[in-house]
Amino acid sequence: MPELRRDPVTGRWVIIATERAKRPSALVDTTPTEKIDKVNPFKAGNEHMTPPEILAYRPPGSKANSEGWWVRVFPNMYPALESEGEVSRAGLGMFDMMNGIGAHEVVVESPDEGVQLGDMDVEQVQEAIWAYRDRAVALRKDPRFQYVMIFKNYGKQAGASIWHPHSQIIALPIVPKNVQEKIEGARRYFDYKERCVFCDMIHQERNDAARVVMENDEFIAFCPYASRFPFEVFILPKQHACFFSDITKNIVSHLAEILQGTLRRLKLAVNDPAYNMIIHTTPKTLGDVPYFHWHIEILPALSRVAGFEWGSGFFINPIPPEDAAKFLRHAEMPGNVDLIPGEEGGEDLDSLKRISRASRAKVKKL
Repeated sequence: MPELRRDPVTGRWVIIATERAKRPSALVDTTPTEKIDKVNPFKAGNEHMTPPEILAYRPPGSKANSEGWWVRVFPNMYPALESEGEVSRAGLGMFDMMNGIGAHEVVVESPDEGVQLGDMDVEQVQEAIWAYRDRAVALRKDPRFQYVMIFKNYGKQAGASIWHPHSQIIALPIVPKNVQEKIEGARRYFDYKERCVFCDMIHQERNDAARVVMENDEFIAFCPYASRFPFEVFILPKQHACFFSDITKNIVSHLAEILQGTLRRLKLAVNDPAYNMIIHTTPKTLGDVPYFHWHIEILPALSRVAGFEWGSGFFINPIPPEDAAKFLRHAEMPGNVDLIPGEEGGEDLDSLKRISRASRAKVKKL
C-alpha cells in the first residue's frame, strides 16, 4: 500500500508508491549520457576556449591559462548573472525587481574528460572539493552576495550540456526560496525541541540503519526517509557545522571518500544515471546558528515530474528509500549488483533489479 511521508525539515509530504515501480515507465531511461563532447572547451589544451581562469591548481611557476592544471575555475561563458555593478532594487507597480548582479563560475574537476567524480581517485576528489571551498570563501567576502550555491548537473536529463567533469557556482544577492524554506523549517524544529533537526536526523538514521548507504568517521550518506526521487541521497557531517566553507583538511579527506563512494555506488547500481548535486549551506547573514547544518543532496534524474507534482507540491517516488539504500550498500559487491548477499529483497527490490538489468542490457545492444 502507498505511504505518505513527511519531510521533518520542510514539512513537505511525499508519496512512496511502490506499485508504480512495476510500470514500464516507472523510471526514466537510464541509458548513460554520450561520453564524448564534439567540442570540449574544458579539456587540457583548450584553455583558450574559455574565459581567463579565476583559480587553478597547477605546478608553481606554470603559466596561467595553459596546460598542466589539475583543477581549474573560470567565469561561465554564458552567465545567469553579471558580476559587474551594484545591486539595486525597484518597484514596478505591485511588482518588485532587482538587477541581475551575481557571479557564475565553472569548476572543471579534472583535465581528463573520461572520468567523473565517482570514477576519480579520492585525492582528485579532494582537490575538486578544495576548489569549491576556496571559491565559496572568496565569494562570501563580497558584500553584494548573500548566498553561494555550489551544484553539479551530470547528464543531459539533469541539465548538463558538456560531458567533461565540472560543477558550477552561483553567488546570489538574495537567499533562494528553497533555502529559506529549509532554514525556516529547521528553525521551527529547533524552537520546539531545542535540537538541530539535521543532528536528530543523523542520530535517527544511524539507529535505524535501514536507509544508510555508507559512513565514515566524519560523514554519513543515507536515503532520506521522505525521499522525493528514487535513490535520492543526503550526505551530512556528523558534527554540527553551519558553513561548508569552514571545512578543514581532515574534513575534506573524509568528505571526498564518502562523496566518491556514494557516486560510484549510484553508477554501478542504477546504470550511471543523470543526477543533480547541490551543496546547501547557511547564508552568511545568519552567522553560526544552532539549527542549520550544511549538507549535500544528490538527486538522480530517474523519475518524471508531471502535472500532479507541479499542481500539488507532492512528489511520487516509486522506490522506497529503504530498498534504494539496500541496493546502494551492496552495489560494490563482486560480480553482479543484482545479487545482494545477506539481505532479503522484497517485491519492490525485485522490480528494481529487473529495471537495472534491463537498463544494462539496453546499453550492451548499443
